[in-house]
Amino acid sequence: MNLFDVYPLYNVNIVKGEGCYVWDENGTKYLDLYGGHAVISIGHSHPHYVKVVSDQIAKLGFYSNSVINKLQQEVAERLGKLSGYEDYSLFLINSGAEANENALKLASFHNGRTKVLSFNQSFHGRTSLAVEVTQNPKIIAPINDNGHVTYLPLNDIEAMRTALAGGEFCAAIIEGIQGVGGIQTPTTEFMQELRKACTETGTILVLDEIQSGYGRSGKFFAHQYADIRPDLITVAKGIGNGFPMAGVLISPIFTPVYGQLGTTFGGNHLACAAALAVMDVIEQEDLVQNARKIGDYLLNEFKKFPEIKEVRGCGLMIGLEFDKPIKEMRSRLIYDEHVFTGASGTNVLRLLPPLCIRKEEADEFLTKFRKVL
Repeated sequence: MNLFDVYPLYNVNIVKGEGCYVWDENGTKYLDLYGGHAVISIGHSHPHYVKVVSDQIAKLGFYSNSVINKLQQEVAERLGKLSGYEDYSLFLINSGAEANENALKLASFHNGRTKVLSFNQSFHGRTSLAVEVTQNPKIIAPINDNGHVTYLPLNDIEAMRTALAGGEFCAAIIEGIQGVGGIQTPTTEFMQELRKACTETGTILVLDEIQSGYGRSGKFFAHQYADIRPDLITVAKGIGNGFPMAGVLISPIFTPVYGQLGTTFGGNHLACAAALAVMDVIEQEDLVQNARKIGDYLLNEFKKFPEIKEVRGCGLMIGLEFDKPIKEMRSRLIYDEHVFTGASGTNVLRLLPPLCIRKEEADEFLTKFRKVL
């Protein structure tokens, strides 16, 4: 049996990682400026993470959610304190798409409405409702195209307020910073007006912080730059540093109803151990502040490159737009300079390094980047 071919793959087999570096099966060392789609938050194979996860699997890797799992409550309490959302509740699942799926279900259960407001160039996942609120017709199958969603331009306040004024939307869903869409950032004014319009119309505000959260922007959540509080916040990727885990942070306006939500693997013992280890390292090594410091340094350096059409982003979520396709550039970075980067569309180089990246490693990338340019 062969694998179903869904990705174009680079001819590199990665077998080892440490900090901001990975190695292939031939022993070649690569600088990782992509973090496996923003998943690697505290660095590859962090010793504390390895110990905590190893100790947990030696004791108990999994048992069902039909019994008490004190690790889940510990994750909720720690995440509340770290993020500033101590009064919210936490529902744990396995992936970002699941998080958005369940958030939108909660919104619809809450107000009984069926329509969702989303934004151009958004990406929220590939499950049924998550993909329907993703503005990409290529990945929306006919069975998912059910007319629930209205898409609007990002940062168009007038269009947003006009759409929500009728009070027919159950939710508005927006990314803290659009990742797949090319590192597009909602303005502070737009975020604040969106929060206000949702409150006025009984629309649930869902903040997708799956890629932009967990310290990547230089704040714990990117929306905190706008000083707003959403009704629901979805997290994944960096929460487990590679172990599949996700969550929905749920505001106090929601009342739990048994049977509405559920999961088999969500919040299992091993996942919770991984999440706790990640939060330990984020706090102990001050990685949120590091993301902001190194991110600011890189953003300023990139603005000195005349070849770059536009520099976008915040913290360690950076997009470099060129006036031509970047496919050859990425290939040269991997095969010639041994650096992993990402892409958004055809012309945007996307950088999502581990939050532990140091200035020396940022400078190493800048040197190799100059060579390729």
